[in-house]
Amino acid sequence: SFLRAVPLAILASSLTLVFGAVHLEPRGIGLAFLSGAITSGLGYVVWYAALRGLTATRAAVVQLAVPAVAASGGVLVLGESFSPRLGVAGILILGGIGLAALRPGRR
Repeated sequence: SFLRAVPLAILASSLTLVFGAVHLEPRGIGLAFLSGAITSGLGYVVWYAALRGLTATRAAVVQLAVPAVAASGGVLVLGESFSPRLGVAGILILGGIGLAALRPGRR
C-alpha cells in the first residue's frame, strides 16, 4: 500500500513545492522523517509481531481498540481535554471488544 501511495505523494509534494509557499528546514525534515518513517515503521513491526499469536478474528477485534488507545494517549501524553463524549465512546469501544472477546463458543 505504501509503495502504491508513493507516486501520489510525490505528485502532491511537487505541486506544493511549485505552487505553494514551502519553507523547508533540516530540523523539520528530520522530525517529519522521525514521525513518519521511524515511529510508523516501529508500530508496524510491533503489530506484525503481535499478529503471529492471534487468529484473524482476534486480530480484527484487537485492531478496533486503536481509536481508544490513540485518544487515551492524546489525553495522557499530549494534554488533550477529556470530555464525557470521549469517555462514553471509549467505554462503548472497549465494551464491544470485551463482548467479542468473551463471547461463548469463540476462541
